[in-house]
Amino acid sequence: MLPRSRTLPSRIHHSGDEIRDTRLYFQVDVQPKAHGETEAINPQPGYSKCFDDDGRVKRTGNVWTATAHIITAVIGSGVLSLAWAIAQLGWVAGPTMMILFAFVILYTSNLLSDCYRSGDPITGKRNYTYMDAVKSNLGGVKVKMCGCIQYMNLFGVAIGYTIAASISMMAVKRSNCFHKNGKSNPCHASSNGYMIMFGITEVIFSQIPDFDQVWWLSIVAAVMSFTYSAIGLSLGVTQVAENGSFKGSLTGISIGEVTSTEKLWRSLQALGDIAFAYSYSIILIEIQDTVKSPPAENKTMKKATLISISLTTIFYLLCGCMGYAAFGDNAPGNLLTGFGFYNPYWLLDIANVAIVVHLIGAYQVFVQPIFAFVEKWCSQKWPKSDFITHEYEVPVPFYGSTYQLNLFRLVWRTLFVVFVTVISMLMPFFNDVVGILGALGFWPLTVYFPIEMYIAQKKIGKWTARWLGLQILSFTCLVISLAAAVGSFAGVFLDLKAYKPFKNAY
Repeated sequence: MLPRSRTLPSRIHHSGDEIRDTRLYFQVDVQPKAHGETEAINPQPGYSKCFDDDGRVKRTGNVWTATAHIITAVIGSGVLSLAWAIAQLGWVAGPTMMILFAFVILYTSNLLSDCYRSGDPITGKRNYTYMDAVKSNLGGVKVKMCGCIQYMNLFGVAIGYTIAASISMMAVKRSNCFHKNGKSNPCHASSNGYMIMFGITEVIFSQIPDFDQVWWLSIVAAVMSFTYSAIGLSLGVTQVAENGSFKGSLTGISIGEVTSTEKLWRSLQALGDIAFAYSYSIILIEIQDTVKSPPAENKTMKKATLISISLTTIFYLLCGCMGYAAFGDNAPGNLLTGFGFYNPYWLLDIANVAIVVHLIGAYQVFVQPIFAFVEKWCSQKWPKSDFITHEYEVPVPFYGSTYQLNLFRLVWRTLFVVFVTVISMLMPFFNDVVGILGALGFWPLTVYFPIEMYIAQKKIGKWTARWLGLQILSFTCLVISLAAAVGSFAGVFLDLKAYKPFKNAY
């Protein structure tokens, strides 16, 4: 490994009267001045072609890469629980709530995309992260509150995706076991080994340095999400055809199948599942920061949001409704792993492998903001630490290139993935984790902060018609989030009664 002569490209170095942005280290001519004058930094020819207005390497994202990031984030493990969610709410409330959530997400995401730049949407100061946007528009204690909620939610998503991936890997083993030994064999398996396998994979991919470098992984993941969603939809259609009728009722699972109390908790948890299925606002600003301009980033992001939410809502309605139509009150918590399809077993294997591949990419989309936050904070706290700031060139065999290895990034990201994996092994409750994440993250990050930032940025006066409308929307979503959180925590409490740590099997 060869030591590099520069540090991480995320800081400004101050040394005496020298002020140098390390991002420009190889891009500038430094001319010393006599008598202690500040040295001049003269951009090389073509500087503007290589760097954006903030001095960072030119962004190359567009509508389609942003759409891929959003679809990767949105169509995740949440789609698998939608048939169960509709089964709790019924034919009327289920699809209605999905459509309402889609409109709310679309509207508040557009408000949030306007907050990427402070002031002018073309030349204003960039906000690189969600927290930066809150700091620029709201400031104060709300910044710390936003950071705690956002990063805890991202951490929780990593746990949820680890659990979902392990369930899908076990489903492949079980479908092949059923095919080989018949349905009389229960084919039980522990998820712990599969979570460890998924964790090892994420340790490797977590070494991708920056968010904008995972675009190719997002495109692969987006294709995989459509693949398994389409398979789940086709299996649901096949089951409906075999049944000869649509199952389900207008009000969902009936009292008698479950108690009235369970019906209430399940209905509330279903709202959390739907909210989780649409949640991606927590990384919207980070995605927008990968988009090139012109055109203005908010215009590109609004187009990407419209395309993504429209496509995902259609898929959600089809998968959720067909799953409920196929199985009625017995709709499984995980569409592809909880029901009795064993033939064609190879089709289920393809679907579940696609889920795992998608979740590998989605995991990275959600945890990259955490990585960036911690690494930026540490580099500012200990700017002279070689362990934290120095990079090393490692030749990549058969590729003719080098990889920039940073020891701190290697160690801390590995420890993060290990910790997430251990927590996932302790709490393998897929539906409950999904519901809790959706409930806790939906209102503050998807509704409250975007609305409050938009009001502050546009200087909307109190008690005006628009201000009242926005506050009513925010309060309504708060009530829904609190209700969903209560239902999801009740589900976890019930599961814990019969739970033994590290002995989870399916």
